[in-house]
Amino acid sequence: MSKPEAKAGPTNPKTDPKDVSNQIKDPDQWTTGGEPMTGAQASYLKTLSEEAKEPKAFEPDLDKAEASKRIDALRKEAGRDR
Repeated sequence: MSKPEAKAGPTNPKTDPKDVSNQIKDPDQWTTGGEPMTGAQASYLKTLSEEAKEPKAFEPDLDKAEASKRIDALRKEAGRDR
């Protein structure tokens, strides 16, 4: 008996290098960007704003997208680029 040939099914976006749907997106493109920032974002943003001596960069009512942008900006200023 011969082995049945494997059928080509849909590609897995997590393993398909050609699929770019899981790449990092601009926070303005996030579907949940308007939701309140997460606890982790708030903690990290507070720490970065204190280290950068820019306490006004932290605002407790920021949304996820704006918090992410401020975190990125403060990381860049501090030389903590990814």
